[in-house]
Amino acid sequence: MAAIASSAARTIDTTYSKSVSCQDGRFGPSSGVQYRRHNARQYIDAPLVPKVVAEQHYAAKCTMNSNIERLEKRFAGHDALILDGGLATELQRRGHVIDDPLWSARLLCDDPAVIQQMHYDYLTAGANCLITATYQATFAGLENAGFSHSQAADILRRGVDLAIAAKTQWQNKGFNNAERGDPLIAASVGPYGAFLHDGSEYRGDYGLSRSQLAAFHRERLQLLAATEAELLACETIPSLLEAEALREVLHESPGTAAWFSFSCRNGTQICHGEPISECAKLLDESPQVVAMGVNCTAPQFIESLIKELRRATEKPIVAYPNSGETWDARQRCWTGTSNPQQFAELARTWQAAGATLIGGCCRTGPEHIRALRAALGK
Repeated sequence: MAAIASSAARTIDTTYSKSVSCQDGRFGPSSGVQYRRHNARQYIDAPLVPKVVAEQHYAAKCTMNSNIERLEKRFAGHDALILDGGLATELQRRGHVIDDPLWSARLLCDDPAVIQQMHYDYLTAGANCLITATYQATFAGLENAGFSHSQAADILRRGVDLAIAAKTQWQNKGFNNAERGDPLIAASVGPYGAFLHDGSEYRGDYGLSRSQLAAFHRERLQLLAATEAELLACETIPSLLEAEALREVLHESPGTAAWFSFSCRNGTQICHGEPISECAKLLDESPQVVAMGVNCTAPQFIESLIKELRRATEKPIVAYPNSGETWDARQRCWTGTSNPQQFAELARTWQAAGATLIGGCCRTGPEHIRALRAALGK
């Protein structure tokens, strides 16, 4: 987004270090740095957006609005825009150990080349949009893991930089073509429950107010809005309250585009219990929300959820469900099977119901995205 907005937004922090390395032994569990329990209350009780940051975003408003218009035009086409698939579960499938409160964000520091390779693999499989590995990367969570505040900011930026590097690598190999268009980068903003690392992103029962949730999300969202990503992916949102908080913070960065996607319990309700149609009505009023939809949800609910959304909004709809496998919390393993071809056939019904941006979430991989590309066309 900042590439379009000029250097104004980039001046929010001019101390960006190109390398925040755990591999040199300075940071992380192997370095002897003691993990400390960071008090998220300092983020929850933080003051409103700093005046200088707000002024910088307002200075970029006009040019960034043109980015929103470009995204709206691109999403308005009849062809599906193929998103990538799962990140953390695919990393686990490839043998990487991420049983850590930072989850996949741990590898942003420990082994960033692995994240870049994942992004590259999704592009070669047919994805036209990469979602960054910042879902579980928060200031509070990174500081709990022993990083300083400035190091945490660098790690968040690195998440976007790795997606851009993978895109550049893919384009330099000659794979880019006019038919697919230029791949988009969506900077992931996960829910508060992802920081808690207790599964509450599938419940939304945090016991926090809207203002407290907004304060928690504010600095990370502003930082990601000032990167080169084209839009934000506010994803796996379990409650209407958290959507309201994220929308509030988004509006503090005028011209920044985002999609909002919800985790859902059935074919009509999000995880906390609110009808998804009510969420759509809330977000339909925001010109900065360029798409809305569902992710990290069982695929059998997706068609119904899309129809509920379509009754409440004309905005583009995003759908990237789980593979169809089920997480067994007691055994701590996935059960069931996933067939990429069957997943792609289901995706045809999602597209017919009104989804425009289609991909996969947990337990989907490049083979699912390759099947989606073959089934849904461009």
